[in-house]
Amino acid sequence: MTTQPNPAQPLPYSMLLVDTERFSDRDDVQQGYLRRMLYGIVDRTLLAAGIDQTQRLREDRGDAIMELIDPSVPLTTLLRTLLAQIPAELRAVNRLAADSAQIRLRAVLATGFVAIDEYDGWVGTDLNQACRLLDGNPLRDALRAATDDFALCVSESVHAGIVRHNHLGIRADAFTPVTVHSKNGPLAAWLHGSPPTSAVPLEPTASPAPAVPAPARTGLDFRGTNHGVVANDIQGGITFGDRGGRP
Repeated sequence: MTTQPNPAQPLPYSMLLVDTERFSDRDDVQQGYLRRMLYGIVDRTLLAAGIDQTQRLREDRGDAIMELIDPSVPLTTLLRTLLAQIPAELRAVNRLAADSAQIRLRAVLATGFVAIDEYDGWVGTDLNQACRLLDGNPLRDALRAATDDFALCVSESVHAGIVRHNHLGIRADAFTPVTVHSKNGPLAAWLHGSPPTSAVPLEPTASPAPAVPAPARTGLDFRGTNHGVVANDIQGGITFGDRGGRP
């Protein structure tokens, strides 16, 4: 990748973010092993897409990797390789690994502008949004429900420019729209596969029985004891309330 003439100048990139599930639940030895597996899987996948070291920049996030990839790399090739290669790599790694060494990955593919400052820091709203997609509940829930240890989400720009056109090996109907809620508002994205059903449907609430109107009262209505009420004509004495029969 060519050196930037102005370190603070935003340039277009394809962005690949890959994170390890339940990394902090492991001890130091297991975390070291998972990091080696993560690096190997990502490196082999990018090489399979024809991306060499001169076409990518990497930032290490401990349990995750962020890659800035030269926009000259066809995004169709990169996405097609991600869909096929990473699940295959995970099957090869996990089939012989102990339960404590199983590695599961979630990934985001996005595009946008990123500036690299004089401290080698990466700055850009598009990158921030990709990070929020990576940490969002839809992708986390999808990985928990996945059977092949991998979940992938693409940004709205990747879907609009690539996915919806049904390129070879990239089925548009295999992606489902999701909304990721962030502190800066909702973000639209597309999840590969169907999102898991995390909410239990509510039981239908029985409709309350219609109220029966009280019959209209006619004539006189007394509470207590009375004597000789005949056809709304009072005959004799009347006692209101319960007075124990006293006058």
